[in-house]
Amino acid sequence: MAATPFFLFLCILLISAQTRAQTRTPAGAEAPAPASDSCNGIFLSYTYKTGKIVPPTLKSNPSRQGYRFESTLLVLNNDLEELKSWRVFVGFQHDEYLVSASNVVLADGSSLPSNVGNGSVFAGYPNADLKTGIETAGDLTQMSVQVDLVGTQFGIGAPDVPLPNNISLVNDGWVCPKPSNQGKSVLQVCCTRDLKFKSNVTLDEEFLPRQDGDLTIMYDVIRTYESNYWAQVMIANHNPLGRLDNWQLSWDWMNDEFIFAMKGAYPSVVDTSKCVFGKQGEFYKSLDFSTALNCDRRPTLVDLPLEKTNDTNLGMIPFCCRNGTILPPAMDPSKSISAFQINVFKMPPDLNRSLLSPPQNWGISGRLNPNYKCGPPVRVSPSQFPDPSRLLSDSAAMASWQVVCNITKPKGVSPRCCVSFSAYYNESIIPCPTCACGCPANTDSTCSTKSPALLLPSQALLIPFENRTTLSTAWADLHHFPVPNPLPCGDNCGVSINWHLFTDYRGGWSARITLFNWDEFPFVDWFTAIELDKAAPGFEAVYSFNGSALNGVNNTIFMQGLTGLNYLVAETDSGNPQKDPRVPGKQQSIISFTKKLTPGVDIPGGDGFPTKVFFNGEECSLPKVLPTSNSHTFGSSLWISVILALTVFLAMQQ
Repeated sequence: MAATPFFLFLCILLISAQTRAQTRTPAGAEAPAPASDSCNGIFLSYTYKTGKIVPPTLKSNPSRQGYRFESTLLVLNNDLEELKSWRVFVGFQHDEYLVSASNVVLADGSSLPSNVGNGSVFAGYPNADLKTGIETAGDLTQMSVQVDLVGTQFGIGAPDVPLPNNISLVNDGWVCPKPSNQGKSVLQVCCTRDLKFKSNVTLDEEFLPRQDGDLTIMYDVIRTYESNYWAQVMIANHNPLGRLDNWQLSWDWMNDEFIFAMKGAYPSVVDTSKCVFGKQGEFYKSLDFSTALNCDRRPTLVDLPLEKTNDTNLGMIPFCCRNGTILPPAMDPSKSISAFQINVFKMPPDLNRSLLSPPQNWGISGRLNPNYKCGPPVRVSPSQFPDPSRLLSDSAAMASWQVVCNITKPKGVSPRCCVSFSAYYNESIIPCPTCACGCPANTDSTCSTKSPALLLPSQALLIPFENRTTLSTAWADLHHFPVPNPLPCGDNCGVSINWHLFTDYRGGWSARITLFNWDEFPFVDWFTAIELDKAAPGFEAVYSFNGSALNGVNNTIFMQGLTGLNYLVAETDSGNPQKDPRVPGKQQSIISFTKKLTPGVDIPGGDGFPTKVFFNGEECSLPKVLPTSNSHTFGSSLWISVILALTVFLAMQQ
């Protein structure tokens, strides 16, 4: 009997199904999207998988409604060369809060969970390199990585899909076009080599070259055993305006490691209870944890004081024990480095002397210093250590990683120092801006965070803000300045700097700089830097400080205390604490300039005032206005001072 059309169609379906079953991808080796086949570079894809609403339910404010999202990021190397230390930017745009991410760390050193709503760069961990198809015979497990992302996004509920606005490869030497959408849930792009980029890495080099940065940290394993190793950590400052005081270094252990011993530094908290009652105590049953130092997943390490330098148990490490001070190289190259050694115990399955993994998510901060963001550790060629006796050959580290940290200005973070302006042609001081260094919460009933600071007489600069009210309001009444109600809040800065335009004449001009320390601690080896956009080339001399034009930084004058006078003392009580206010630490100097190299500068018009001011590396807040010429001359100074003193006296009596 002849086959019916239906029977023939059924046979074709069965044959097709058998063919697909025979060519199906093996379990555990997920095939890339078909679009990757045409990409001869680095293929990236972001796929939104699923999501659901999370409590609380905000029907009245749907833009702030939270939704769980689960997505995957695929990075595939289809290039001819290995991709070392890959980094991918994902342009999150829905105020995402990332809870977990597999096979990666955040490249800015943040620990999860973390806000990533402005986009974030991911770096591969534990496998930072992606091999080629040629050297792996097309093994996708070595050529690619899949990152599973779980987090919360806001405002995008079903049926809409919360895709990022961009995905791109961050590594140098690559260009990525605008990504394309594949349906509603997939974003993908093929990144190719930038033919104009000139790399300093040759194909046969095993490690990436060391990178430049404001601050670099080397993590060198110098001795390794089956269950533990010793590493040397060296922090080096390369920025001419960078600095750290009482540095605090932190990182995340990723494999349950713990700190057993240290030399040259110490944990801020000595606590091994997490080991004793955790899996470390179960494995190391015979280990005396009372002599260990720290079992936190994210420990904080601090430098030792100077007196521990030659301590045989805790010190004896070159560049250690300086109380956490790291100076700019221009001040003292030998003090621009800090180092210590650390004994790290490992946990299964890493009990092998060759299995070495550095900590991740590095962060470093100081007392009144710049903000640093640190990238992930990058494997580099082993560091070389010269023999102290210079008789033997250099020794090499077992393995070395470099962490690069750069100075950043985090959004919403206030400065910690401020500047006031004054001039010979105006008797009023333009004080530091209101809330220049931030304001405490709930100040509405006591002071205004938005009203401009009241102009001041010169005497007020030496008085703490909380004691200036009578003086500042009397000065305002005397000159008919408006007085807001409530009065403006203070600047809340620990350090303030007054820049006073002292003189201006045909051949030159001069300024007076005064530093005030309102904090309870002194500043040793302090420095300040002044940027003058147009007038800096005319710099001649600083008379009470050491000062010079700063090499490598345009139009900047660098100043520090003279030998023996490099100590800006803390705020102290006055001679009569019951009656008089506290007194700030203070240092002052005159700075002279010539106009021969800067013809046409308008000193009173603004060229004589700094455009940037730094104290110990921290950029200070500047006033938004400059002193202007008015009818008050110095001939009336004595008369005004007498009236002001009388006004203040009467107010105090009342």
